[in-house]
Amino acid sequence: MSSSTSFSSPDTLANRTNVFDNGSYPTALLRIKAESHFNNTKTIPPPKPLLIGTPSCLKGGEFPVLLMLHGYVLYNDFYSQLIHHVASHGFVVIAPQAMRLGVYGGKFAVQLEDGDGDLAMLYSVAGPDSRDEIEATAAVINWLSEGLKDVLPSNVQPNLHKLALSGHSRGGKVAFALALNKITASPLKISALIGIDPVDGMGKGNQTPPPVLTYVPQSFDLNGMPVLVIGSGFGEIKKNPLFPPCAPKGVNHENFFEECQSPAWYFLVKDYGHLDVLDDDTKGVRGITTYCLCKNGKCREPMRKFVGGVIVAFLDAYIQGDDTKLNSIRDHDETVPVVFDKVDVRNF
Repeated sequence: MSSSTSFSSPDTLANRTNVFDNGSYPTALLRIKAESHFNNTKTIPPPKPLLIGTPSCLKGGEFPVLLMLHGYVLYNDFYSQLIHHVASHGFVVIAPQAMRLGVYGGKFAVQLEDGDGDLAMLYSVAGPDSRDEIEATAAVINWLSEGLKDVLPSNVQPNLHKLALSGHSRGGKVAFALALNKITASPLKISALIGIDPVDGMGKGNQTPPPVLTYVPQSFDLNGMPVLVIGSGFGEIKKNPLFPPCAPKGVNHENFFEECQSPAWYFLVKDYGHLDVLDDDTKGVRGITTYCLCKNGKCREPMRKFVGGVIVAFLDAYIQGDDTKLNSIRDHDETVPVVFDKVDVRNF
């Protein structure tokens, strides 16, 4: 297996139950390289490089799986604190690797040059089309049943019957598109869907193809799949006149939730921005721009902790069968690190 690993410290309060704090599992981040790096092993390589957050306790166990798709031209490393948070509550979190802007195969593409000088493509920017992202996500899901167990610690077993799909920003659009069988269908059943400030384009009438939003209320036919949509209050506000807002009105979280059928949950968080789910320290030029392009809150930690916590509570409810924490958040019975503009539940 070709990977690098970093470990977090175990939570000193092993029985801590607040979903907005780190959970009881120590975690590891695994960086799994793709394709050519597995030439001399029996491991089936993933179609794209992956960042995987996994519980790393000695006891091990079987854990649900969450696939997390990054935002447009962002590195998946920018989500490492969020990935650690969710994994520490007993989930295997898989994030396909982000790439740098360059030329690949005769067209513009987002690529990442890794430490070995190799390039790999996930998000095509040959125009605004997101079809390649949808197909790439399906390819990663197809690989899960073939190769995931071989890159995880030997005592960690992924439960692919409890597979959730999530995405931030344009990644949220891609997650919804795949769940709705646009372009292609998921090779495995998706048990829950999460949109983290999802965005479907530059504005109503200017959606990126394939369009996801139809502007028909409750039009998303997901066959009863539970959905969580999280929105940022500052997402539709311009930071400066040179750039559009990061989550424009007409193609953002509000519209996605409007088209969701039951069961669906919606949290709109006040005083935080579109990129406040990222790590505190996002390195490099692209990392610096994450503080410049969108209107941000005072700091990222509260928003990131809220997003991690509500994801855990939602998955506990709809994948693990325990809705205690999710209902407590809705009813304001849980200590929450942010203030809501709106909470809405469609559960009938």
